[in-house]
Amino acid sequence: MSGWRERLLILSLFTVAMAYVESAVVVYLRQVYGITDLLRDTPVRPDWLTPIELGREIATLVMLFTAGSLAGRTPAARWGLFLYAWGLWDILYYAWLRVFIGWPVSLEDWDLLFLIPLPWWGPVWAPMLAAALMMGVGVRMARRSEAGRVIRPDRLSVAIGGIGTLIALYTVMAPALHALPGGLDAIGRARPTEFQGWLYLLGWGLVAFAGWRTAQGQPADPAL
Repeated sequence: MSGWRERLLILSLFTVAMAYVESAVVVYLRQVYGITDLLRDTPVRPDWLTPIELGREIATLVMLFTAGSLAGRTPAARWGLFLYAWGLWDILYYAWLRVFIGWPVSLEDWDLLFLIPLPWWGPVWAPMLAAALMMGVGVRMARRSEAGRVIRPDRLSVAIGGIGTLIALYTVMAPALHALPGGLDAIGRARPTEFQGWLYLLGWGLVAFAGWRTAQGQPADPAL
C-alpha cells in the first residue's frame, strides 16, 4: 500500500473506526453521569474519572499523530496527514453520535469540546469548521511535500496563524477564562451563554490564510 490514494484510504478507514470508538466512549460517559443536556448536567467538579478522561484526550491525539506519521513519507507529509486524520475524526465523531443517540440535533447545539488546559465550549459547527480546514490544509501539505515542494511557514504565516489561533481559542475558552480568578470550582461551574461567532470566524479565517499559504510550499532548492 505505497501509493498516495491507498495510504489515504487506509488512514481514513482507521479514522472512521477510531471515531466510532471515541463516540462510544462518550455515550458511556453520558450514561455514567446521567447527561442529557451538556450545559445542565456536565459535572462541575473533577472526580476520579477526570484524569482518565484527560489522558484519553491526549492518547487520542497521540494515536492520530502515529497513524499520520505511518502514512506520510516526508516530515511535512506526516504532519499534514495527522491534521487530515484529526479533522476527519472530529467530523465523524459527531456523525457517529448522531447515529447512536440522535445528537447533535443541529449544528447550533453546544458541546464541551476539550478539557486541556481549560474547558472549551462551542456550538458544534465551530469544531466541524476547524476540522474541515485541517483536512484541506493537511492533504494539501502532504501532497505537495511528497511531490518535492518545501513546506516551511514564513514569518507572516506564523504571525497571522498565531493571532488567529489565539482569537479562536479565546472564543471557545472564554467562559473558563472569565471564571479563572475564582479557582477550579468556578471554572467547573462556568457555562457559556453566548458564542461570539464573528470573532471565531475571524480567527478561523486568519488560520486558514496562514495554513493554506504554508501548505502551498516552495520549490525545492536544486542546489541542495
